[in-house]
Amino acid sequence: MYWIDIVASYLFLLKYVAITVAIIISISSIDDLVIDLVYWCRRFIRSLTIYRKHPRMLYSALFAAPEKPLAIMVPAWHETGVIGKMAELAAITIDYENYHIFVGTYPNDPETQLDVDRVCAVFPNVHKVVCARPGPTSKADCLNNVLDAILQFELQANLNFSGFILHDSEDVVSSLELRLFNYLLPKNDLIQIPVYPFERSWKNFTCMHYLDEFAELHGKDVVVREALAGQVPSAGVGTCFSRRAVLALLEDGDGIAFDAQSLTEDYDIGFRLKEKGLREIFVRFPVILDDSEASRKKLLIGQSIRESNVVCVREYFPDTLATAIRQKSRWITGIVFQGYRTHRWTPNPILNYFLWRDRKGAITNFISFIATIILVQLMLLWLYQNLWPGAYRFLSIFESSEWLMGFLWLNFFLMMNRIAQRIFFVSSYYGLAAGLLSIPRLLWGNYINFMANWKAVKQVIEHGDVRRIAWDKTTHDFPTIGLENTERKKIGQILIDQGVITLEQLDSVLGHKQLGMRIGSALVHEGILSGSELADALAIQAGVSAESIDPYAIPEELIRSIPASVALHYAILPIRHEEGGLVIASESALDPISLAAISRKLHQKITYVIVPKGQVTIGLRKWYARNKSVDPREVLQDALVSGRIKSNQMDDIWKFYISRQVLLAEILVSLGHINEAALRALLLQHSVTELYLGDFLVDKNIISQETLDKALALQRELQPEIHELIESELELSGR
Repeated sequence: MYWIDIVASYLFLLKYVAITVAIIISISSIDDLVIDLVYWCRRFIRSLTIYRKHPRMLYSALFAAPEKPLAIMVPAWHETGVIGKMAELAAITIDYENYHIFVGTYPNDPETQLDVDRVCAVFPNVHKVVCARPGPTSKADCLNNVLDAILQFELQANLNFSGFILHDSEDVVSSLELRLFNYLLPKNDLIQIPVYPFERSWKNFTCMHYLDEFAELHGKDVVVREALAGQVPSAGVGTCFSRRAVLALLEDGDGIAFDAQSLTEDYDIGFRLKEKGLREIFVRFPVILDDSEASRKKLLIGQSIRESNVVCVREYFPDTLATAIRQKSRWITGIVFQGYRTHRWTPNPILNYFLWRDRKGAITNFISFIATIILVQLMLLWLYQNLWPGAYRFLSIFESSEWLMGFLWLNFFLMMNRIAQRIFFVSSYYGLAAGLLSIPRLLWGNYINFMANWKAVKQVIEHGDVRRIAWDKTTHDFPTIGLENTERKKIGQILIDQGVITLEQLDSVLGHKQLGMRIGSALVHEGILSGSELADALAIQAGVSAESIDPYAIPEELIRSIPASVALHYAILPIRHEEGGLVIASESALDPISLAAISRKLHQKITYVIVPKGQVTIGLRKWYARNKSVDPREVLQDALVSGRIKSNQMDDIWKFYISRQVLLAEILVSLGHINEAALRALLLQHSVTELYLGDFLVDKNIISQETLDKALALQRELQPEIHELIESELELSGR
């Protein structure tokens, strides 16, 4: 029958295809084996030398470094509902305070802009940046706009960020990531931490194959790359650049740090910084909070307590075939085709070796898939010949080819090594069950890489110029964390809704608001609103309770529970212990970052209430002021004892006096001398000095001495003297 001849001829051709594929796979597998040998030899030698002479660094050492200001750059195109979750999760989990998040949005994406505006209203360290051009542009273009906004913010706040961190809006950041970066800056210029994808259902091979690849890539390959070449490719997330690195990139690009035409700007930057001789490191730093036997028993089979607790970035990766192919084709285009055009071969043979490893995927992605197809065909042929009654017996393509069989046996052992390596590194983080499932996922991963490679090649052919290929953003999911970021109403609207003031009164005060005060303070000073009514409205806005306190009645032992530096920095007072935590008082809403920082500094659960204007201010002066002035309460008490005023008059004077207290920071912000967001960064710097706030701002050239003098004069004008109030009361009473 003619089909027998066709099959026989096909098998003859298949033999030579298999020979070619076997040779290429052998070369690639030996290349991978070199990395394996270097990794395990290095690991063995370090265990006998470095780790025997020096104990492993504990995470507590990270806290010894003073917090340097860090900027997190987040590009956002159609990210509605994600930024708020990221900011809230960061505020709750990140054990760091001196950081700011700059979110790059687009003028033609109003939904994302609105979402970021809501977040900025709650989180003072989140800043919205609107890109100059409509989106979607490239991620690099968005980052250039964000970086420009950061540099402008630096001028406003008169600070220099020490580190610039890349993250996506769907990233879940490790609690000590910023402390790790802070510890390693500024002596390192590019710091990359591992990326470990979140698990989904084991049945979803598409998203789970990312888990396998990143576990091995960031567990072994990049470790060896840094050790041999001193060059680390940025993963695009979890990357921190030193200030020196950013300035070098800006100088190199004539004011533009990131290559806006690159699809993998993160990969590109790693080589640019290496060419400039800057230091790049890949950091796998474990944070083991509990090393007890009970904690180790909770580990999954095969899971390492050190490897599974490294500081890393977690996120969900695409879970559909189309999105995975789209994302990987962008990576291949950027790394292989654009990378080759931008970064040819170098004089450094070791770096060239890793460039080869980056680029060989353009070949091996095809070869691996072809090898899979050949294997499937041979398996089907074997099943046919052994299970089909009366089946024809075809000559094996391996017949009389000892050297081909040698290649196949070599490839078999190399493949077993590849599988063993993959199982080990996946199991170290995710457990043995996930490690074993990485075996069948290898085949599916080969298919995805083949299709992505094919798409990348088609795009290059269609466009001709690889730099004309458009950025194709991949949509990710953010993990459900049970948090909802609700929009805050404006204080004026709350007061109107409560029936405390009318719209006419609000418009009148807004039109003639006394300079140096926020709207709430102005309403109190105008006598339209009482301090308690303002506190109720602020509490509604913040979603907490309001109550009135007597700052003089707080027990001294409770006062001692909060250090003066913390109380003055956050303008808070302790008022009681409740349900295993401390309740504090504030005159305004405390943002989640500050609340989490206070909790960490006091080592206990913190809740807060909002109290009427002036009560915390008076309490801070009473209990925590460095230089004690005349106590206004004692002056009133003396007037009462001497019979100059009566008890009810004393109460009225005291309430009026307290409600008219104004902090210097409020005056400077209201006058426009300091940006509200910049004030946060300045207060963090001020908290570690012994200077008064005004003197600190003058010393930092934020304001002039003349401006400070005018602000202090306005503060004295807005805050009545207790003696004057007593005299005024006596005049009114005719005494």
